[in-house]
Order: sequence, then structure tokens, then C-alpha cells
Amino acid sequence: FPFGRRSPCDIYWHGVSFHDNNIFSGQVNKFPGMTEMVRKITLSRAVRIMQNLFPEEYNFYPRSWILPDEFQLFTAQVQMVKDGDPSWKPTFIVKPDGGCQGDGIYLIKDPSDIRLAGTLQRRPAVVQEYICKPLLIDKLKFDIRLYVLLKSLDPLEIYIAKDGLSRFCTEPYQEPTPKNLHHIFMHLTNYSLNIHSGVDIKKVWSDIISLVIKTVIALTPELKVFYQSDIPAGRPGPTCFQILGFDILLMKNLKPILLEVNANPSMRIEHEQELSPGVFENVPSLVDEEVKVAVIRDTLRLMDPLRKKRENQESLSLGLNIQEYNLVDEAGKEPSQMCRDLGQGLLLMGSSWRECQPGTEAEAPLGGVDHLHENGVGSH
Repeated sequence: FPFGRRSPCDIYWHGVSFHDNNIFSGQVNKFPGMTEMVRKITLSRAVRIMQNLFPEEYNFYPRSWILPDEFQLFTAQVQMVKDGDPSWKPTFIVKPDGGCQGDGIYLIKDPSDIRLAGTLQRRPAVVQEYICKPLLIDKLKFDIRLYVLLKSLDPLEIYIAKDGLSRFCTEPYQEPTPKNLHHIFMHLTNYSLNIHSGVDIKKVWSDIISLVIKTVIALTPELKVFYQSDIPAGRPGPTCFQILGFDILLMKNLKPILLEVNANPSMRIEHEQELSPGVFENVPSLVDEEVKVAVIRDTLRLMDPLRKKRENQESLSLGLNIQEYNLVDEAGKEPSQMCRDLGQGLLLMGSSWRECQPGTEAEAPLGGVDHLHENGVGSH
């Protein structure tokens, strides 16, 4: 217990991963196995399984190969496509399995460009098709960091923060060529900034919600195995929740592409500023503070075990509300029979989201999150 405390806590806040099997009650802010499940190789495998079952529903994730195990397969499949279409000149991105902040990432034009000698044996990687036609703002490539709260696995319950961050490249974007392939600041996004653009936000938001739900569904089976291993049914133990960081790229046609999922997104609200050569100071970032404080605040409000026992007057006086989403079929009917079948439920996801009127979740009047009900899996 923190600071030698021996009495149970309502909420335990772990730094990196679930690591304390001596907790018998309360709530922990990490799911067992989440860090392993969102590593690049594990995530790619989980999504690939769903792509094989539901290719049209899971086309938001680039085709991926695992190195070094699938190097020969990667080489053969690339060559097969080139033989069928000599004009095809792809670019691929190689990402080390445990890398972060761009560490070890590089672009290639051909499988022979992969750095095989020793590196992949020590540090396996994923190679993916590179998105060459992203949406640009002021000629700059960017990606979006969204914060997602996984509140429960069974029933599956997910919240998504309404505000996120965007990270812009520091050099104007050009499609990859042999000459600019190594201009890392053109192809990899950098620091976080707010963005606003004149696009169909409602459509983009709907597509992103669908992407988030489907990604979590792909991870859920193995997450349940980890959970039941660490917290067996029938034995006293905590419940879990976790804030995840989803990195999403928008293509030129506004289709969202999942880049990766971060099990431990940074919640720092400071950044380093150089005062003089070699002298740095941590200064608050108003953008980070605006987004991240709301995420933490509303997460704690949502997980507060005494929330249901308190009156809602304070929250209502702030004018807060929550938007609820339900999965329905084309005729507008809830697929009650289908909710028992995960696979059939998935088939409805592509174009079947409907937005209900705000304020339907009276017990969770949070201003910074949208509540996602996935009826195909179950929710309260």
C-alpha cells in the first residue's frame, strides 16, 4: 500500500503496468497484460486475426509483417504484387516492437533494405505499408492522439475523450522518394498541438469511434485471459480500468488509420524549454493541461465508487453532459439476438452507429468523454 498504508484504497494508481497481486478490493488503473497486448507485434497479430475474419471491417490497420519470422513471406508477397503490377512502387515503415518516440523507426522501398544483421534478432520489429497520401494541414503531416478509457472488459465498456492532441511533422511533407526517405522529420510526427480544420467532423468522429471499438474487440479475448490469470473468478480482487492512447492518421480522403495503441500515454503537462545554451527548464503547456487534466479528472469521477451515492447537483450545475452511442442495425433496431454473437455484431459496425440524444446517462455527467456502448459485446 502507498506510504505504508495498510487499510484498503478505493483506487490504486500504478505507474506502468499491473504489478501488485496483494490487492483484494478497490480499483486499479491498469489491466493485467495490457502492456504486452499493445506492443506492435502483439497488436498486429490480434488485428490480423480479425482482418482474416472480417476484412472489410478491419481495413483501418495497414498490412503488417512480423520480423524476422515473416521476412521471407514479406519478400515473397511484395514480389508477387510487383510482378502483377510493375508500376507499383511501395514504401514500407519498419517499427521495432518495443520502440517509442520514433526510436529505431525507418522507411524502406524494398525488402532488401531491411537491416537484418543482428538487429532484428535482438529487437524484433513490424514492417507495414506506409501511408503515402495523408491529410495535410499547411503542407504538414500530422497524427492524432486520442485518449480512450477502457472501464470494463465484461461487459465491454469504453469511453473516449472529446479532446485530443495532434502532432505535426516539422518539415513540409512530400511523398517518399529515394532522396527524401531519410528525412525523418518529414515522415515522423513530432510535438503535440491542437488542430481545427474544415472537414466533416461528424463523419470522421464516427469512423474513429468505430476504429476504437473494433481495436479493443480485437484485444479483448487475450486481455480476458491475462485478467482471469491474475484475478481468478471467485477470488477477492480489484476491478481494473485503464487510459489508453490511440494514435490515428487521417488519409487524404479522411479515412482514419490506426498507427498504434499506447498502454501508458504520457500525462505530463510540462515540456522542456531551453533558456540558454545547455540550460533547460520545465514549463507548463497550456494545451497539454487543457486536454490531459480533463482526461484524468473525468476518469476519476467516472471510477469514483461513491459517485452513485451522491447527488448530481454539483455536476449538473456545471452544465456537463455525456453523449451515448448505441450499435443498432440498418433498420434502427437493437440487435438483441445478435448481441450474443461477437462475430455477427462486428458485421454491423461499419455503418450502423447511431448517436442518441445527449444526457441519457444521468449518472455520469462528464464533460470530457463520450460513452461508447457496444451492444454486440454488452454494456450496462
